[in-house]
Amino acid sequence: MLKFRRRRSLQKFVSIHASVHNHVNHERHLTSREKFKLQRDAALTEWQQLSAA
Repeated sequence: MLKFRRRRSLQKFVSIHASVHNHVNHERHLTSREKFKLQRDAALTEWQQLSAA
């Protein structure tokens, strides 16, 4: 938080970080490896499509 000079910059970063983290984080310890890999690949593909638009 100290690295951000303005509160608006911090809020913008946090909102973007939260959406990315929620989209990509699949809590690996709760699923099997195969299911985790499928979910991760699907999330990365969707994220690439969203960021390209």
